[in-house]
Amino acid sequence: MGPITQQRRGSYVALLAANTLLASMMPMLIILGGLGGIMLTPTPVLATLPASLQALAGLLAATPISLLMGRRGRRFGFLTGAAIGIFGGMLAAFAITTESFSLLCMAHMILGAALASFQFFRFAAAETAPVQWRPMAISLMMTSGLIAAFVGPQMFIWAQTLTREAPLVGAYAAVSFLGLLGLLPLGLVRMAGVQGPAPRRITRQSLAVLMQPPIVQAVLLAATSQGIMMLLMAPTTIAMIGCGFSGSLAADVIRWHVVAMFAPSLLTGVLIQYFGARVIIGIGLSLLSLAALTAAHGLTAPHFYTSLVILGVGWNFGFIGATNLLTAAAQPEDRALAQGANDTVIALVSAACAFASGALVTGPGWRVLALVALSLLLAVGVVNLLSGQKRPSKTLSGP
Repeated sequence: MGPITQQRRGSYVALLAANTLLASMMPMLIILGGLGGIMLTPTPVLATLPASLQALAGLLAATPISLLMGRRGRRFGFLTGAAIGIFGGMLAAFAITTESFSLLCMAHMILGAALASFQFFRFAAAETAPVQWRPMAISLMMTSGLIAAFVGPQMFIWAQTLTREAPLVGAYAAVSFLGLLGLLPLGLVRMAGVQGPAPRRITRQSLAVLMQPPIVQAVLLAATSQGIMMLLMAPTTIAMIGCGFSGSLAADVIRWHVVAMFAPSLLTGVLIQYFGARVIIGIGLSLLSLAALTAAHGLTAPHFYTSLVILGVGWNFGFIGATNLLTAAAQPEDRALAQGANDTVIALVSAACAFASGALVTGPGWRVLALVALSLLLAVGVVNLLSGQKRPSKTLSGP
């Protein structure tokens, strides 16, 4: 095995370790966004505002971070993201201490920018692997989130015991601690020359790349998977507490939801290699629809567990499938711009869905929210089906 391959393999292992640590922030922030919002919000309708602004920050940060990585390298971008996460966790802890809702919202925006940078781990994984192994490289990188699914909620529970009088302060401090740990493996990443260079300025010609049908479809499907997941996941804690369940039970539901998001990842890569990305995305959209139907069916603990687990698996198939479509569609010189635009659209949809979910769950209620999600999925499913009939499946099947 040549030195370049050895270097890329070492970088992949380091990226895998860093992603495992930094991804553990995400399930913690799912829980904290709802609980912190409930604790400090001046009105119930704004309870999901911290989560909404966290997603909105991804909209603002995704393209700049992608272009930064194209110019300065993946390692520099991930180190920057980890540093931003450390600061965001500290600011959120201070916001809880001072009971400042505005500071909490600002902290979640900062944390959202950090999470946006961590989303590029999946693209970095693809860049370290030969073309035929890219689906597996992406899937294995996503599988690291399975460990995060257990580490994040457990750290949330453990950190609360450190500051019993202000439990969320300890939990936000633990977010910063995870950022510090993530810096260590990032120091071992060496990826020079793996990614295509980012454009110095965005021109009309470079923007035309984003309008290519395969790229547009990949972005649409990724945004749909992420948006529906956010629509149902973000208000779960609020809905369960409103139904009389404990915060600990709500945290456990989130834990198993995140497990379901990442546990199928390695299998997803194999399925994409055999059946193509389009088929797997179709299954993902079907599972997301089933999750919405289950959520609309009842308000018992089994209903919440079942719908959120199915939601996680559906997101996995849809999101990883769409990532493979985008990786196959974008040329190396276009990847920084295409990936940044992709995650910008995803963040925009996520922010809109997170904010809408708060208004829906505190207004018409959880069941109406689930039916709205189902309606959106049916519309996108029709568009995807019609698009598949117009284009050869080979073009969009992924590597």
